[in-house]
Amino acid sequence: MSTESPRTSTAVQVGEFYELNTGPDVRNSAHYNEDIAPTRISERTWSTWNVAALWVGMAICVPTYTLGGVLTAYFGLSVSEALITILLANLVVLIPLTLNAYAGTKFGIPFPVLLRSSFGILGSNIPCLIRALVACGWFGIQTLFGGVAIHILFSTLIPGWESLGGTGEVIGFFMFLVMNLFIVIKGSESIKILETLSAPLLLGVSIGLMMWAMPQVSITELLEIPAKRPEGASFWGYFFGGLTAMVGFWATLSLNIPDFSRYVKSQKDQITGQIIGLPLTMLFFASLGVVLTAASASLVGETISDPVNLIGKIDSPVWVVIAMIMIIIATLSTNTAANIVSPTNDFQNIAPKKINQTRGVLLTGALGIVLMGWELLKKLGIIESDVSVEAMYTGWLLGYSSLLGPIAGIMIVDYFVIKRQFLNLPELYKTHGIYRGFNPAGLTAFGIPVALTLFSISTGYLNWFYQYGWFTGSILGGLVYWVAASKQPAPVTQGLAQGN
Repeated sequence: MSTESPRTSTAVQVGEFYELNTGPDVRNSAHYNEDIAPTRISERTWSTWNVAALWVGMAICVPTYTLGGVLTAYFGLSVSEALITILLANLVVLIPLTLNAYAGTKFGIPFPVLLRSSFGILGSNIPCLIRALVACGWFGIQTLFGGVAIHILFSTLIPGWESLGGTGEVIGFFMFLVMNLFIVIKGSESIKILETLSAPLLLGVSIGLMMWAMPQVSITELLEIPAKRPEGASFWGYFFGGLTAMVGFWATLSLNIPDFSRYVKSQKDQITGQIIGLPLTMLFFASLGVVLTAASASLVGETISDPVNLIGKIDSPVWVVIAMIMIIIATLSTNTAANIVSPTNDFQNIAPKKINQTRGVLLTGALGIVLMGWELLKKLGIIESDVSVEAMYTGWLLGYSSLLGPIAGIMIVDYFVIKRQFLNLPELYKTHGIYRGFNPAGLTAFGIPVALTLFSISTGYLNWFYQYGWFTGSILGGLVYWVAASKQPAPVTQGLAQGN
C-alpha cells in the first residue's frame, strides 16, 4: 500500500481490515480530526486477553457489587433469582456488544463515526450526546465512590484527616477525577496497560475476599431467602423488569464498543475476549457483593451493602489500606474505559476541528462535576438530601435503557442488514457525501420508540413498553429502521480499493 497521501481519499483493504488513505478532501473536512480518524493497521494491537482484561477491569466496580442488593430490594427478586438474572442479562447484552464491535474492528472507526452511517453526519450528534450524558452521569457516580475510597485511605494513613468528614470526601473526589482524566488523555495504550495490569490483581483480591467472607455465612440459607414481592404476585413481571435494568447496566458499552474494538487485532479476538471477560466476571462480583453484605453483620456488627464503607469499618489498618488501594484501582479501571472514552469521542463528533481528545476529556470531567454537584454539596453539609446515589442509579437504569435500546437496534440493522457490512470509509468524514447531514430513517426509527416511552411515562398507559424499554426499544427501532432505510439508495462503492 502506498504511503503517499492521495488527492482524493481512498480506503484500502488489508486482510479483514480497511485502512483510510487520507487526502485533503477528508483531511480538510469539518468532520475529521486525527483522534476520531480510522486506526491504522499498526495501531490495532489489542489481543483476546486485552479485551477480556478490559471487561474484567470494567465489571469489577462498586456498582456491580451492589447489583444483587438492587434486584432484591428494588425489583422484588430473591437472591438466587437476582444472580440468575444478572448472568442472563450479561449473556443478552453480549449480542449487541459483539455485533456493534464488528464495524469498529473492520474499519477502525469509533462509535460516533459509525453512527454517521445510520443517523447522518450531523444527525449522529443526537444519539452521541444522549450516550455522552449517560456516561458523564456514571463518571460522576464512580468518581464519587473513588473519592470516598481515597478519603478512607487518607484517614487511615494521615492523623487528623478523618476529622475532615465530607470535606475530605470532596477533596478525594477531585483527586480521583484528575487521575482518571490524566490516564485517558495519555491515549488508548495507557488504558490498555491499566486494564491488563489491574485485571488479574482485581480478580485475585475478589477471590480472596470471597474466601474470607464465606465462612461467616450459610450460602444455602442465603440462597433460600424468599423474594420481597407481594404474595401471589407473578414472578415474570419482576424478572423481566430486573432483566431490563441489568441489560441497561452495559447498554451504554453495547453502543460505543467500537471505541475499543477499533484497536483489536481481529474479529475473533474481540468476540472471544468479550465472551471470556464479561458474563462470569459480572456474576462473580455481584455474588461477592451478596455474600459480603450478608457477612457484614458478623464481620463489623451491622449490615452494610457498600463495600467502601464496609472495608473502612474493619479493625485492621493494614487491610483497610490494601483494600482501599484495590477499590481505587478497580474504580479507576472502570471509570476511564467505561465513562470517559465514549463522551470524549462523542463531544469531538460535534466539532472535530475545535474539540480534540484532550478537550473532550476535560469537557467530560466538567460535566461529571456538574452532574454530581448536588451530591458534593450534600457531603459539604451545604444541602440536605435523603436520596442516595444507589437509589438514583437504580431508578435511571430503566430510564436510559429506554433511550439506548433503539440506538442499538438501529446500528445492528444498518450495518448487517442494510449496508451488509460495507461502509464507504472516506464518505463518513465528508460534509456533503453520500451519508448526508441527517438520515430520516435513523431519526424516525429512534423518535418513534422514544415518543412511546415518553407517552408511557406521562400517561401510565403502555407501562410495559417503558418497563421493558431496552427490549421494546431495540426491537421496534430496528424494525422501523429496516422498513424506512430499505427505501433509500444503496451505498456507493466509489472510493474503495479492494485488496492489496
